[in-house]
Amino acid sequence: MNLLDIQVASQCADLPALKQLQQWVDAALADYAHDTEIVVRIVDTEESAELNSQYRQKQGPTNILSFPFELPEALAGMADMPINLLGDLVICAPVLQDEAQQQHKPLADHWAHIIVHGVLHLLGYDHLDDNEADLMESKEISILHSLNIKNPYIQVTTP
Repeated sequence: MNLLDIQVASQCADLPALKQLQQWVDAALADYAHDTEIVVRIVDTEESAELNSQYRQKQGPTNILSFPFELPEALAGMADMPINLLGDLVICAPVLQDEAQQQHKPLADHWAHIIVHGVLHLLGYDHLDDNEADLMESKEISILHSLNIKNPYIQVTTP
């Protein structure tokens, strides 16, 4: 079972419902054999920009930040202690709204893509080089297809 802790720190309207967020996370974790806990924090541009600067040394807000859980060294010897925390996702709602509009995509589809993208980061997927990017994009496309969502990497030029 995948448990979500949803934190809304955004003034944006039109946020996805918990049921939608749960569906997207479950789809991304369909092949993962462990129970998980994920924190999903929905923020506005100011908090996203602060976190992006602090943790990635990049200026301005970003659509999503993924923070995989790292077991503290003090707990490393406690193998019998079940820890299901996969990590935290911080999503900037205004950035997602702007991106969906600019890319001529349904907002819900873009949210689904970003949630799936973030969960895959928590699982260790990345896009630092072309091979990793191809693998991650392929996985995203497959998961989104299972949700009846079109390939997010195909550019749409008109609405």
